[in-house]
Amino acid sequence: MAQATREYGEWPLKRLMTEVVGSGHKSAEDMTREQAREAFQRILDDEPDPLTLGAFWLANRWKRNSPEELGAYVDVMHEESVVTAEPDADPVDCGANYDGKGRSAILGVASGVVAAAAGTPIVTHSGDRVPTQKQDAYKHVLDELGVRTELEPQESADMVDEVGFGFYYQPNFNPGIDALFEHRDNMGVRSFVNTVETLANPANAKVHLGSFYHLAFAKKMARTLAESEHSTVERALFFQGMEGYDDVRPGDTIVAEWPVEGDESDDEGIADFEILTAEYGMDLTSEDLQVDDVAADSATITEEILTGERADGFADAVALNAALRIYAGEDADSIDEGLEQARAVMDDGSAAAVLEELQAF
Repeated sequence: MAQATREYGEWPLKRLMTEVVGSGHKSAEDMTREQAREAFQRILDDEPDPLTLGAFWLANRWKRNSPEELGAYVDVMHEESVVTAEPDADPVDCGANYDGKGRSAILGVASGVVAAAAGTPIVTHSGDRVPTQKQDAYKHVLDELGVRTELEPQESADMVDEVGFGFYYQPNFNPGIDALFEHRDNMGVRSFVNTVETLANPANAKVHLGSFYHLAFAKKMARTLAESEHSTVERALFFQGMEGYDDVRPGDTIVAEWPVEGDESDDEGIADFEILTAEYGMDLTSEDLQVDDVAADSATITEEILTGERADGFADAVALNAALRIYAGEDADSIDEGLEQARAVMDDGSAAAVLEELQAF
């Protein structure tokens, strides 16, 4: 991705380290939008020395990026790396952590197929063994199901329109980020790249669904979408996910929604509320959703649920996760209504038919 003729500004990463982000725990400052933009342009061009790059990533991790910085990173990623292919459908963009899960089943494929069968188009995207965890992600469950994953962006858009569920493959739609694989692997811990890649939105969707560990991070993600000048997202729903993935955590779970008007929201239009998953039929613990082989077992569970061979706690979890996607897409006025739609298409065979179409694409 290097561009030898690039004319940079006055802020190489080493100067940003010494004067802005790396000066110490108490004295470090946030970058301006222009500084953050230049930093990520240099990174995507492979301009910094690897040692300086690692130090910069680590300093940003300690300092914690502001929504303005993250918004600038998202903008540069879209301008210089992301290849978008917009389907005719109006999908919900599901941006799970690319470095995957290692203990619990990935339910997003099954949930997305159910939502698609109910009339809410779904877009998912991931890479292949992305650092730092390099664990199982959307791609690996789809591979186990016999679904084509190494698609060009336009093929992914066609998949959304023909099936209702589409997968975009990071090396093909976001090559600049994919080219950072070795540096990220050597880093050893997550950096802001792990955050912004989930906001790549290769389908130019207007709705984003994501997950978080803490509410403060969900609010930061909503503010990042607002700060990004290139984002097409007009609505976002975030919930506490298992292993940072977009599978809702059983039990007491916080949901954040943006934008929301009225007394229920803060001064930036972000509202949050608590749900008890047992009240929506998902009456189990996180341990109940653990599996031995995440990719293979998740694929088996997906097929068994969608074909009606399985009606246990995993099926209840898929129904609720599908309901959240339907509600995010505003195809239901409440999570309860989304749950009714999800269970209906699971019972009448519509979801199984979508899976068959996905496997035949």
